[in-house]
Amino acid sequence: MSRAQPAADPSPANHTADTATLAGLRLRCPRCRTSIDTLDCPACGFVIVIDDGIAHALPPESAAHHARFMADYERIRTSEGRGSESGAFYLALPYRDTTGRDRCQWRMRARSYDYLVRRLPQGGRILDLGAGNGWMSFRLALAGYRPTAVDLLDNDRDGLGAARHYRARLPALFPRFQAEMCRLPFADEQFDAAVFNASFHYVEDGEACLREALRCVRKGGMVIISDTPWYARDASGRQMLAERREIFLHRHGTTADAIASLGYLTDERLRSMADALSIRWKVHRPWYGMRWALRPLIAKLRGRRKPSRFRLYVTRKPS
Repeated sequence: MSRAQPAADPSPANHTADTATLAGLRLRCPRCRTSIDTLDCPACGFVIVIDDGIAHALPPESAAHHARFMADYERIRTSEGRGSESGAFYLALPYRDTTGRDRCQWRMRARSYDYLVRRLPQGGRILDLGAGNGWMSFRLALAGYRPTAVDLLDNDRDGLGAARHYRARLPALFPRFQAEMCRLPFADEQFDAAVFNASFHYVEDGEACLREALRCVRKGGMVIISDTPWYARDASGRQMLAERREIFLHRHGTTADAIASLGYLTDERLRSMADALSIRWKVHRPWYGMRWALRPLIAKLRGRRKPSRFRLYVTRKPS
């Protein structure tokens, strides 16, 4: 489960030392949006507390809002057997699932990652939004990028705490922030790209989260949505969500709908967000294999709803 935010040490020396561990990131208060030079906000009093290398930037009211979602998500992921006691599992991701439980999903994640990493500016500062156990930030760091991982969960199996397995393989572990994607604790225009890493479908307000990501990237920088389900028809997406609620209720005793998350993308939703933010999408279609390509045909032959598709959506911050 997520750890409670620890008590802060208000001493300036402690704040200076903690800030130094954040790789030169410029911060802003996630509660009142004031730029801050240390970990505490002089305007509203909120303090970003670093515990075991994780910067806890989730205000109490935000933590309360997401509490049930986080509890349900962690319980479901534990029930599904996500994560592992073995460090080898995390070090092999996304190219190999040593548990064998989610091989197809990780195979798709690997192809998405290989496709998107070729489009990132070499050595750039990358914001990994919805980082989970930090596997993508780990891979980016190995490849010479400067990643920063953001997620709501901080547990040691499926959240930011799992990044402990990467420490021995990196000169320095990448910064990790427990934070909301619609209230990022970073000052403007300091990342070269922001990637919603299989996470955009969990947000409540897609436009607000995209606006935050665009705020944090430099002019001309990229924002990428990766591994979020897309449907040609909104009705198919709504049917998928209804099926998922029924499955979760039967298997886990909860519908897992504590917050009204986006759930999926459609062309209409993408156009609406693009119009509101004055951006343009470039759509990429990675090849996930013949079996994946045949899913729509197989679903049609079996009389089922059209399945989701996965694409990469890339936009650049206007100059």
